[in-house]
Amino acid sequence: MTTDTIRILVAGGIFMMLLLLRLEANRFGAAEFDEPGGRRRGFRTRLSWYLIGFGLLATIYVVHPAPHDVLVLLAGHRSDVITYGTVLALLGLGQAPVLAWWRYGYLRLAPAGAYPGAAVNSIATAVIDEATFRGALLGTLLAMGMPGGLAIVVTTIVYVLTTRMAAPGRPRSMSLLACGIGLACGWATLESGGLGAAIIGHAVASFALFVCTGHAGQVPAAGSEPEEMEYRKRPPKGWQDARLLPRAGGAAEMRGLPEQIGPSGFGSRVGLRGVPARRSGGLRAWLRSVGEVFVDEPAPRPHRYEPGADHVYGRRPR
Repeated sequence: MTTDTIRILVAGGIFMMLLLLRLEANRFGAAEFDEPGGRRRGFRTRLSWYLIGFGLLATIYVVHPAPHDVLVLLAGHRSDVITYGTVLALLGLGQAPVLAWWRYGYLRLAPAGAYPGAAVNSIATAVIDEATFRGALLGTLLAMGMPGGLAIVVTTIVYVLTTRMAAPGRPRSMSLLACGIGLACGWATLESGGLGAAIIGHAVASFALFVCTGHAGQVPAAGSEPEEMEYRKRPPKGWQDARLLPRAGGAAEMRGLPEQIGPSGFGSRVGLRGVPARRSGGLRAWLRSVGEVFVDEPAPRPHRYEPGADHVYGRRPR
């Protein structure tokens, strides 16, 4: 066994560690799990994920005997990087508002303080993913004699499975987006001879998705956003809560009703663009409510004391 063979085997083992690190991105709260707001992981935990990824990539670059010629761990030709990187960036900028409009019916903007961290996460994740999948994996498949088109497809499948974009409960739109990123970045890598264009396109697409949806890549299923759940709890348009109505002869007070008014199953879209019911879950709730009859029972009149009257039922005996 030659020295180069040993170095290739060691680089292959480090590549498997990269795949395991990518699978565990959820535990670190990094990559597409870097959500704004109440994060389950702190900044140091997320930072450690980036540092470990860059460290493993640097080790592969040093250990492998031909990181440029075989693993495609280089930027590529400058003119091609600019050309193909611009094309991928425009595609990434175009898909994000379309996805947000189809999913929400409006642009769901994140808090202003979340944008710097999202930019860092998009760039770092793009570098790690492209060097791992479109660099080490794609380059190895090409070196083994696999055709370019088939190698891109295989790399894309591994990328979608590793990032868990096709996991149960994920919207199909996210799986399609991951497939599009894998195919487009693989094509740009072969055409430009490096990873520069793929990194630019991937980073722009990820950041644009965050800007338009408020998520780093974990866009949830329809009806599960906090604002969607809040709107679904509201009464239908035109209805009023009887507990908040004023009394007949006095100021507005809370009426002590014996029962709480349950959710109606209708969703209110006040202030938002119209979204079809199938996206918010309102149609299913409406179908469940079909056939239900609501009967308003009048409140019992108070008994009035009268001398000699039978007060068991509140009326005089016949």
